[in-house]
Amino acid sequence: MFKIAKLTIDDILKFIADILKVYALYAAIFGVIIFGLHRPKATDYIDTHRVERFLGNEICQDRVALVEDRYESGIARISLIENAKESLDISYYTIHDGVSTNIFLGSILDAADRGVQVRFILDGLFHNLRGKLKDTIYAFSSHPNIELKFYEPFDFFRPWTWNNILHDKLVIVDDKLAMIGGRNIGDKYFAKEGYKKPTVDDRDVVIVNTDEENPKGSAVWQIKRYFNTLWDHEFSKYPAPALSKSQHRKGQDRIEYLSNYVEEVRQTRPHIFGNNIDWMETSLPTNNITLIHNPLQRLNKEPWCLYEIINLMKEAEHSIFIQSPYVIPTKKMLSPLSTEELMADRIDILTNSLAASPNFLASSGYRKYRKRIIDSGVNVYEFQGPGSIHAKSFIFDDRLSLVGSFNVDPRSAYLSTETMVVIDSEEFAAHLRDAIDDQIANSLLVGGDYSYQYSPKVDAKPVSTLKLWLVRVLSVIVYLFDYML
Repeated sequence: MFKIAKLTIDDILKFIADILKVYALYAAIFGVIIFGLHRPKATDYIDTHRVERFLGNEICQDRVALVEDRYESGIARISLIENAKESLDISYYTIHDGVSTNIFLGSILDAADRGVQVRFILDGLFHNLRGKLKDTIYAFSSHPNIELKFYEPFDFFRPWTWNNILHDKLVIVDDKLAMIGGRNIGDKYFAKEGYKKPTVDDRDVVIVNTDEENPKGSAVWQIKRYFNTLWDHEFSKYPAPALSKSQHRKGQDRIEYLSNYVEEVRQTRPHIFGNNIDWMETSLPTNNITLIHNPLQRLNKEPWCLYEIINLMKEAEHSIFIQSPYVIPTKKMLSPLSTEELMADRIDILTNSLAASPNFLASSGYRKYRKRIIDSGVNVYEFQGPGSIHAKSFIFDDRLSLVGSFNVDPRSAYLSTETMVVIDSEEFAAHLRDAIDDQIANSLLVGGDYSYQYSPKVDAKPVSTLKLWLVRVLSVIVYLFDYML
């Protein structure tokens, strides 16, 4: 006869601990280490996608408006949603609970109530529709005119999917207007001056198609085509096949809450709504606008956006300007580029100082490469605040401008979905540079000895001892894993 062993609580706990150890090792191998080993299938993308296609010889059908100010960028989004008549296609990385988020979500519900067809996709891991925001999933899923999807939802058994992040920030209105940039949704991105918490300065552009009879000639159509590919992809999933009665009730309660919230704000702050922005008047002419993006694939992606930027750097004759909240140029990222190939007389970089940056991991990665960047002869400006900068932009030869979601780091190069628009317009490039100069005015140039050059107008923002030591420790820890930053 077999005897059944009696398991004690200690036995059960030990068994669970052993399982968790095995899973932690499995997750470390297939969620982290594998990305240092995997190489994407190489194609001839970098050789076949030439810079010449970004250039135009005459004024084209697309115009572009720069949206720089935090508060105005929130007003712009509400205006786009309020004036939508047929369709809204929206893609974001994350949403933070707060006033601006309630207004944003409530405005989307208002649009859907008046018959606008809404498609809304968020990153499946970092969407942040949890806690107070969780019932928004049920509210949107239950509305007949709203479809909600998550890109690569969390999969416990496939940790290699955890880094396939949707990082795009897109709003497409009636296939006629498109907003693209680097802002997520949250109060810190849209706050007025005087906001008591740390703010984040970012940047958007609105593209206006002036020839509705030729939609395929517009960058709006390119962005729409990309969104459709993203939406229809196997990685993009509906949150649930059907709602339970409880979930449906919670969704209806959330709809009522957001509707009441927006109505209350209309009464107390009516200036936020009803802004019929004339995008033709506020926009500038262009010779050409082209969308570039990363491929949709798991593990390490072939770095299409990085390849495009490297080609533009090689072709620049006079000047290269780079703005990124984080600058982590790993050896792998620079492998397609040698300094001998650069013809530009001047290269400038604007990024966050250690004091300004809220991202400790990214700061630790930048710390590793900071001296090398400065030794290469690049002019590095570090933003001193207030708040931090989150915009991602490039300007080449004061003619071609790039604005979008791409950070100068391995995560944007190889892991995340990313979108940028390449704008051929000297007038817009000058306008963008003026806006950037305002941020440089609150920055300090790093000298050859790696310390700040003196400025009578800007003081170096102090770094707390705790933050300084934490970044130093992290820089050692992430030394072997900078391909994940």
